[in-house]
Amino acid sequence: MNQKNLSAEEIRKIVDRENVRTIWLWFVDLEGHLKGFAMAPPELDRALDVGMNFDGSSITGFNAIEESDLTAFPDTNTFSLIPIMDGEEPAARMFADIMTPDGKPCPHDPRYVLRRQLNRAEKLGYTYHVGPELEFFVFKSMEPPPQPLDDGTYFTSPPVDVSSTIRTEIMTLLNAMGIPVEYHHHEVAPSQHEIDLRFTDALRMADSAITYKYLAKQVAHRRGCYITFMPKPLYGVNGSGMHIHQSLFKDGENAFYDAEDEFKLSDTAKSFIAGLLKHAQEITAFLAQYINSYKRLVPGYEAPVYISWSPINRSALIRVPAFVPGKSSSIRCELRCADPSCNFYFAFALMLAAGLKGIEDELELESPVLENLYELTELEREKKGIKSLPSNLHEALHFVKRSELVREALGDEVTEQFLELKYREWADYQMHVSEWELKRYFSVL
Repeated sequence: MNQKNLSAEEIRKIVDRENVRTIWLWFVDLEGHLKGFAMAPPELDRALDVGMNFDGSSITGFNAIEESDLTAFPDTNTFSLIPIMDGEEPAARMFADIMTPDGKPCPHDPRYVLRRQLNRAEKLGYTYHVGPELEFFVFKSMEPPPQPLDDGTYFTSPPVDVSSTIRTEIMTLLNAMGIPVEYHHHEVAPSQHEIDLRFTDALRMADSAITYKYLAKQVAHRRGCYITFMPKPLYGVNGSGMHIHQSLFKDGENAFYDAEDEFKLSDTAKSFIAGLLKHAQEITAFLAQYINSYKRLVPGYEAPVYISWSPINRSALIRVPAFVPGKSSSIRCELRCADPSCNFYFAFALMLAAGLKGIEDELELESPVLENLYELTELEREKKGIKSLPSNLHEALHFVKRSELVREALGDEVTEQFLELKYREWADYQMHVSEWELKRYFSVL
């Protein structure tokens, strides 16, 4: 049961009628991890009126210890009952907007960062819609090494696909919270799965994607297994990506659609895609934000690394899916390098910022690449002017440091905090002695 545009009084009535015992206020940290705290119904009035104070100094990317006081204001548009699982007490959740003590939006709050970009698009007359395809693995436990539950492949059906009931339960719970699911299926790798959310505006989708991951992990836990959105948990098979379909709407119509164009793409769409391509290297660190992300972004595993677009070619970074006759809303572009471990709010904000920059600068879209990019030699790609995404996190951070677009979209403080956090991660990785190194070198050197 998901409520939209409820008044404070309506929320109070639902809480009383449904005998809600716990109300969660949710938000995310700098990396997009779900954070939150629970309150009892008697505290609801105060939360809705003046917000709930908390210590933000321990939240990654929020305030320093000397300026730690923050306030969580519930966004009443996100109120939803959480489906009751296994005898649990009735509960609800709302996402919160984080404010500073002087009543201003916290500049480190990822929801606020995304709101800023959506407001920028709104001033140009656009609403930004996204539809992500989140992939994940189901393993026997959270203890390494990962142990898949099946040997299924793409679209494998039961009984080989032993986790179809898990996907169905997740889909049912999402629908119960008002988050529409298009479909679910087994993916290419063993024990790998995908559930696709129906496209909607970017802020609602970011909240929905966080809820998706929460419910998925809860369902798996109750069934005695473990779901991970880690991009590359298994060697030698496909990793988990998050293809993101996106489009702009204006006056209720798809601004990406042009009936007269060969690919049904408007000039707006072409400039938007050109902006994504131009700034792809700068925003990759936020679409693929972990060291492990780049072990997925290698040729040969359906993970694009070459910066190009195509109407049909799944080896390109951006694909334009086939037009559905008579349905102008079907025209969209699909960015294919992101993975589901990212901070959805930052990822959507930066994709929008890059696309809007392309529109504002009236960038022209280069010709599509129709060949399989993985089969071209490096020299052939060079002759075509096709660049590559960063090959590791350190290289991706190099582009972030020099990006005006990132700093304009996220703000200098958030950008610097992200860089500091990720350079520490890289330094730890550089010093770590892995099992691969020990097996390869220990006995022979």
